[in-house]
Amino acid sequence: MTEESLFIQPVIELGPVEITNTVVTTWAIMGVIWLLAWLLSRHLRIEPGPVQTAVEGIVTVIMDTVSAVAPRQAAHIMPFIGSLWIFLVVANLSGLLPGVHAPTRDLSATTALALLVFLSTHWFGIRIQGTRLYLKHYLSPSPVLLPFHLISEVTRTIALAVRLFGNMMSLEMAALLLLLVAGFLAPVPILMLHIVEALVQAYIFGMLALIYVAGGIQSQQPRLENKE
Repeated sequence: MTEESLFIQPVIELGPVEITNTVVTTWAIMGVIWLLAWLLSRHLRIEPGPVQTAVEGIVTVIMDTVSAVAPRQAAHIMPFIGSLWIFLVVANLSGLLPGVHAPTRDLSATTALALLVFLSTHWFGIRIQGTRLYLKHYLSPSPVLLPFHLISEVTRTIALAVRLFGNMMSLEMAALLLLLVAGFLAPVPILMLHIVEALVQAYIFGMLALIYVAGGIQSQQPRLENKE
């Protein structure tokens, strides 16, 4: 790890458009995840082997977590939350590979993920409840609270992006400082710190996304149940 790794360097320049290493790494991660998912789905067996058992275990854990937060709509939002969790884990851990820097240390990448959660929250809410009923919750319990609801939507999206970016960037800076001070005497502690922090940050981001999406879906749930 060098001092230059803390800055985003362009890889390809197409006129005014710069394709950074963050973009390249992100698309590479998505390609690898898609390829693995395609290969695993083509070799499913009634009696699963070790790999299929491990994958099914991961899917079950994610499904149980989503069901605990949004039991009635778990089947709808589980693909999105599960994909987000898997991507974040791989993206955060990608910084362990030589010459590769985690895309989540780039504020533009974490902002894109936060905006994806923001849009998905409203998309799931409108899809399940309908546009009129979903937008009505912004006026509840009083129309006076509308500005505060809108402000909270913006601030929590910003906080979601900055939190992940700040933690991953600080992790790389801490690792750089430790290497400068301790040299090669501290690679194992740094490696363990990176793995634990990467998993924790992926879990926190995914859990917050799940809570936001579930909150949007369930914003009118009590009223719907009363009508039934």
